[in-house]
Amino acid sequence: MQAVMKIAPGIGNVILSAIDIPNATPGHVIIEVAYAGICGTDLHIYHDEFRTVPPVVLGHEIAGTIVEVGTHVHDISVGMRVTTETYYQTCQQCRHCRNGRPNLCVQRKSIGSAVNGGFTRYVRVPATNIHQIPANVSDQSAALTEPLACVINAIDLSRITTGDIAVIAGPGAIGMLTLQVLVASGAKVIMLGTPADATRLSIARQLGAAHIIDVSTADVGQQIEDMTEGLGADIVIECAGAGPAAQQLLQLVRRGGRYTQIGLFGKPIAWDMDQVCYKELIVTGSNASVPHAWNRALRLLASGQVNTQAIISAVYPINQWQEAFTQFEAKQGLKILLTPLADK
Repeated sequence: MQAVMKIAPGIGNVILSAIDIPNATPGHVIIEVAYAGICGTDLHIYHDEFRTVPPVVLGHEIAGTIVEVGTHVHDISVGMRVTTETYYQTCQQCRHCRNGRPNLCVQRKSIGSAVNGGFTRYVRVPATNIHQIPANVSDQSAALTEPLACVINAIDLSRITTGDIAVIAGPGAIGMLTLQVLVASGAKVIMLGTPADATRLSIARQLGAAHIIDVSTADVGQQIEDMTEGLGADIVIECAGAGPAAQQLLQLVRRGGRYTQIGLFGKPIAWDMDQVCYKELIVTGSNASVPHAWNRALRLLASGQVNTQAIISAVYPINQWQEAFTQFEAKQGLKILLTPLADK
């Protein structure tokens, strides 16, 4: 079968390669991938800004169907439509694993970076990672369960309360998911973007943003002050991995407010840490997802409170992965999916 693989360290070194079809080992299942989402992490892997263990098949945002079940697996059957958590292996013994935070396990190995992932036709994952897709959720929509679970983890850490005024920088796929989770949590959301984000800002409005602001043509600080009676936003969330946006959000958050970082920069940035002191800010980062976030993600998809289909802009076969990566990096559209090739 064909797979998009990182074959060696360094910038690039990603190719389409033929690999063997995996077998279901004890405690594991084989998923036939229907769709796999391209994530910003995949671009960081391409640019050698995120640690991988090559050769490895990329892709960790997956939806598909169970086609093989290993021994010692219960309550999972062939034909189930599923998505999967990404951690192929954790120690299960450290403080983080025992406290339900396997995302922080130093021995964690994830599909798509340390173990073969979903930019191919078949992928092997632990049966304990499987979540059944609700009947009213399509495979395309379900392929975004993983980034949605990551967003939910970040929002849970941020302690959103009903009525909070939230400012999001970065109207990409993660920003759009964050917007919808915040709205479902009772927050009033203001989305920031640039002139290149005009279409994205329009979609943000459709998905529930109370206000959209083009940061190049508006006095953003004054607008936020006007909307918040001079206080500033209760919480600001950086979803783009853009240094200037991170710096600007420090100016927009109120004293005693909260700053949450979701986007990855891929390199160190300049950030005015003194503002954290002067404003007594609570600063929160988030790293991937935790198991309980997946349950809420699927409930939000099933209820329609989060619409992932609305942010899917293109689907490419995996043999066109380069075009898909180029389009994604150029910020054309929003979320791009890959779909596998049939075996020849």
